[in-house]
Amino acid sequence: MKNKGIKNLILDFGGVLIDLDRQRCVEHFKELGLPDVEVALDLYHQQDFFQKYEKGLITSADFRDIIRGKIGKPVTDARIDEAWNSFLVGIPDYKLELLLELRKNYVVYLLSNTNEIHWQWSCRHAFPYKTFRVEDYFEHIYLSYEMNMAKPDAGIFQKVLDDTDISPRETLFIDDSEANCRTAEMLGISTYTPKAHEDWSHAVSF
Repeated sequence: MKNKGIKNLILDFGGVLIDLDRQRCVEHFKELGLPDVEVALDLYHQQDFFQKYEKGLITSADFRDIIRGKIGKPVTDARIDEAWNSFLVGIPDYKLELLLELRKNYVVYLLSNTNEIHWQWSCRHAFPYKTFRVEDYFEHIYLSYEMNMAKPDAGIFQKVLDDTDISPRETLFIDDSEANCRTAEMLGISTYTPKAHEDWSHAVSF
């Protein structure tokens, strides 16, 4: 991509960097007694309070209380967090190495639809590698729950462009959601949509 004038990379988190296990999360919430979790926990179009939580419209305490209310019995914060974080598997070491290499040739940003509980777990467990931590992999990190907006809304992409002052024509966006990529393309950003667990390093060059 370098020879095509690409200077900036905007990377998604879930499915692009960190591997996900939706079914494991569904099963854990079922064990807690949460009804209709399959519908609410759609991988790309989270509904109801899950979506509100990812947009930062409710707090982590609110999120847990809603789950307790739907279950209808006392459940500890720790058990709720454990079920919720079972969605996250981990980031393969080769992708962390790739991020470090990419930073030598590109300005690398993270743009993720995520939430406080998932992000805190990821900072503690997924990103630490050798001597590196999350802040070492990216120029800046943009998180939906901190921005109160989420992909695929055009506003979140425009916010990143305005904040960084980068050119869409010089930017590649890598996201596993076709809907998110379509929105980015409407703004003039090049895109690549990897498959689950794909080594997408071929989409960039050094």
